[in-house]
Amino acid sequence: MKLKPMLLVMPLLALAAGGGWYSHQFFSASALPVTPPQSTVQTIKGETVVTVSLQAQQASRIMLTALSATAIQQKMNAYATVLDLQPLFTLRDQWANAHANITSLNAQATNSRAQYERSRQLFNDDQNISQKSVQDAQTLMQNDIAKLDAARAMLPRLAATIQQQFGESIAHNVLLPKSDLLQSLQSGQASILRVTLPNTYAAVAPNNVTVQSAQEQALTAQKLSSSPQADPSLQGSPWLYLVPHALPMGSRLTVQLPIPNQTLSGILIPESAVIWYGGQTWAYVRTAPNQFTRRFVPAHNETGQGFIADHSFRAGDVVVTQGAQLLLSEELKPQGISTICKDPPECDD
Repeated sequence: MKLKPMLLVMPLLALAAGGGWYSHQFFSASALPVTPPQSTVQTIKGETVVTVSLQAQQASRIMLTALSATAIQQKMNAYATVLDLQPLFTLRDQWANAHANITSLNAQATNSRAQYERSRQLFNDDQNISQKSVQDAQTLMQNDIAKLDAARAMLPRLAATIQQQFGESIAHNVLLPKSDLLQSLQSGQASILRVTLPNTYAAVAPNNVTVQSAQEQALTAQKLSSSPQADPSLQGSPWLYLVPHALPMGSRLTVQLPIPNQTLSGILIPESAVIWYGGQTWAYVRTAPNQFTRRFVPAHNETGQGFIADHSFRAGDVVVTQGAQLLLSEELKPQGISTICKDPPECDD
């Protein structure tokens, strides 16, 4: 009977010992420092390097292309002015009204001629009407014919005025029954530039030039014809170009045009590889299978196909042509911040 108290004490001691071991393990583990996740951005040899695993590159659909030396057309600058097209639209409306007026006057002249013929026939048939009625009908017919001739003469004069102000190509296109060019200009989807080229281009102007808009956007302008009017403030050969973009009327822009028979060998960075950050242009270069670094791209070296690289790029460099914005986001993301929450109630805030 005296053994029962001892039997009860033994389990209690074992339970207390187990609780002490658990508490020791818990507080020991809590005392260990929390290791933050390894940063994917680091500085290597003075350059900021973004590390992305091959699996992450595939998941993000990062695409690459190798740079190579290519023949690059040398270019020079010229100046352009965005034309005010309201006079063109006014002349085109006058031409359309004159054309419609011809249709109306032609019908009127046809009726008055028929009326005169009837009156003359009646007068010849035993003078069934007076001679004065025949004369009145003849006068009306002659007046209607004169109005019709005047309206017909108005069309070539209006067409000549359009050509004198805006060139042969524009005049021909906007006077078509259905003009895609006129529709684009009236809807604000296109603009016309008067580009003053050097006199060496007086005979043959380039088919296309590159226009630098106020938003630093490179636009391709297509040649229309020589300009019958020149910019009095510039010396050179004026030509008209069409830009499929709305530009502020009267603004002065810089255009780039190719220099005939002058090319050089250089590295061309495709436009798809270039991103904007901080008001400057950049491209990511792969420096290792899982590492990328951002390098500056001179924006003033832009061409119609891309950007001419400087000494920061070499032939054989591999640049990111898709996914560069993802790399930029990763580079700019705050580093060294642990996402492990040690106190669950605080994670709810």
